[in-house]
Amino acid sequence: MNQTFQVQGMSCGHCVKAVTEAVKAVDPAAEVQVDLGSGKVDVQSTKEREALAEAIREEGYSVAA
Repeated sequence: MNQTFQVQGMSCGHCVKAVTEAVKAVDPAAEVQVDLGSGKVDVQSTKEREALAEAIREEGYSVAA
C-alpha cells in the first residue's frame, strides 16, 4: 500500500537517512522515497499509517495529519 506523508523539518541527507531508517525499523521491507524539496515521504508498506508516522515523529520530525 502506498502512503504519502508530509514531513516538516527535513533539510539534508542526514534527515533523509534518519526518516528512511525510522520507517524501515517498523517495516524492513518498506520502500521509501524522500523528496526534501517538497517534504514528501512516499512509503510502500503494509504497516499501519500511524505506526510509520510515529516512527518518523520519534526521530524529531513533524508529520502533518
